[in-house]
Amino acid sequence: MSESLFVHALGLGLDPAWRRQTRDDRCRSAEDFCAALDAESEVTTFTYSMIGLKAGVDLMLWSLAPSFEALEAKIAAGLRTGMGAWMTPRHSLLGVIRPSQYVKRPTQQEQSLFSGERSKYLVVYPFTKSTDWYLLSQEERQKVMNEHMKVGHRYQQVRQLLAYSFGVDDMDFLVAYETDDLAAFGDLVRELRGTESRRSTVRDTPILTGIHRPIESITRLLGAE
Repeated sequence: MSESLFVHALGLGLDPAWRRQTRDDRCRSAEDFCAALDAESEVTTFTYSMIGLKAGVDLMLWSLAPSFEALEAKIAAGLRTGMGAWMTPRHSLLGVIRPSQYVKRPTQQEQSLFSGERSKYLVVYPFTKSTDWYLLSQEERQKVMNEHMKVGHRYQQVRQLLAYSFGVDDMDFLVAYETDDLAAFGDLVRELRGTESRRSTVRDTPILTGIHRPIESITRLLGAE
């Protein structure tokens, strides 16, 4: 477990009372919050605006960490500092990166979403399969997943990450997609609805969709200007 990498999507909601402070107070608290998130750390964090896109959520932190403790420290530093003290966690999705039992040679499309250039949009959601799925043989599950992956590979403009959440969160998996084309992603999801794998899906909500922006840009949109 010491060599594992942990991924985390944290949806934060800002207390509306923050906007009723003076401009100077808003700017100062936003600067302190940005500094806490930008501080050097062993945790890699990208920020996404969800302002007006999901009720109660204004900001998503998408993080990769070498340990639970490192993740905890990074989040705690942000939430106790400036603007962060006005924020409340609304959604939290946690997973562990593991080699897939269904993919022998991952393509670039299936690599970690923490490398290379960021796409414009990130879509994250929890995913849980049925008990009957896990009682199928490996051969039967592989056949179903081959069809699922064949569909996914037709949408090269969508990168994806599957992290395992067994034992560390309520769901089975944390699923994330990165793309510059949300319409194409919608087509992908719709096509996947018609594959055999859909029969075993128990849960795949809530869906968190964010727009990639520097944290300074997000705080300005929220009123720090």
